[in-house]
Amino acid sequence: MQKIAEKCPPEISISIVSHAQIHLVEELLHDIAQHCHNSSIEVILTLNTDEVLLFSSNSFLFPVNLIRNSKPKGFSANHNQAFNYAVGDYFCVMNPDIRLNQDPFPVLLDCLQADSSVGVVAPLVINRSGLIEDSARRFPTPLKILRKAFGRCKGSDYSIKDKPVFPDWVGGMFMLFPREKFKQLRGFDERFFLYYEDVDLCARLRLQAYNVVMCPDAKVIHNAQWSSHHNVTYLFWHLASMIRFFCSTVFMRIFCLYLKKHCSRTVGYKPH
Repeated sequence: MQKIAEKCPPEISISIVSHAQIHLVEELLHDIAQHCHNSSIEVILTLNTDEVLLFSSNSFLFPVNLIRNSKPKGFSANHNQAFNYAVGDYFCVMNPDIRLNQDPFPVLLDCLQADSSVGVVAPLVINRSGLIEDSARRFPTPLKILRKAFGRCKGSDYSIKDKPVFPDWVGGMFMLFPREKFKQLRGFDERFFLYYEDVDLCARLRLQAYNVVMCPDAKVIHNAQWSSHHNVTYLFWHLASMIRFFCSTVFMRIFCLYLKKHCSRTVGYKPH
């Protein structure tokens, strides 16, 4: 890893992975510099393909540590690799297509520090038109996927107002973890090359009795690229990851856990 800049030990380590998206990364880094100057930050930037940096290390007051992959890795492997270099007390996974018009970290850190049962926290994600994205969801099931495919499952799973939401999982475009909890889980499951690694990790958190939280007071913009809608390879990865998750012991355990909770609510069953 090449260090572009070096500062005092940061509180938050941000992992950003570029897939020939350096122009988006540059915009995001300038957003961080403009809006997050009161937060103690380092950025670990992974270049997953061979590309040229478009910016100078002197452009930023926070350290930017550079990893150049000799060959492309998946989402999980890239962020796990970055975590091995991270020194912050908190580890943030952030997509290059995120844009900031405010500092989301004070609100997110307050949420984490106020409740030790929170394993991951995320901001409210809005799109370029200012509409709320469906980034906080209930766990998927094969039936729910089929209903969605036939247009029978529309709308958000949760009502977003002004209070924190406790969803089953949050999207991997922006996730903030306490360092020790991410380490305890051994990070993302690298068998997921792309897609569903966020679902799997949140499920493993829930199985260990940690909460997943989305804080509407912290907001980010997602300039989504939607590669899987236009590229057969990305669509294949999406389908493969979906099948892997539904065939996993993690899915079976979380499904059984929620089935027990449902039985407890509906017929008064109380597991010993």
